[in-house]
Amino acid sequence: MNRKAVVRQAYVRPMQGWWRRDPFFVRYMVREATALAVLVYTVVLTVGVVRLAQGEAAWNGWLGALQSPWSMVMHVVLLVAFAVHAKSWFDIMPKTMPMMFIGRQRVAASTITRTGWAATVLASIVLLGLARWWQS
Repeated sequence: MNRKAVVRQAYVRPMQGWWRRDPFFVRYMVREATALAVLVYTVVLTVGVVRLAQGEAAWNGWLGALQSPWSMVMHVVLLVAFAVHAKSWFDIMPKTMPMMFIGRQRVAASTITRTGWAATVLASIVLLGLARWWQS
């Protein structure tokens, strides 16, 4: 008896561009990409700390590099990316936190988001005040 073996091809789902098919995943990928701006700025600040440790000439060279037109453009792009990153972070915050109740009433998602923004603004004002105080 001569039976031919049937060989079946495995189904391979195409993965290229999967995230572009759904607006939810597009927003997700943009949010994730903005984390790269955080990485870039972390590197910029780390280089600054290294230059500070290397002495006044290295520090002044780093400050001079930050004043170049390319650096200014980079900082504007990074600022926009940080704003998108922060907005998405605060929009997600109520979805990732455990349910919160005040009395017997659940705290609204918008209240959690607004509280996050208020805390950020307050912390920024305090840090700017401390920086001005330290500078004087």
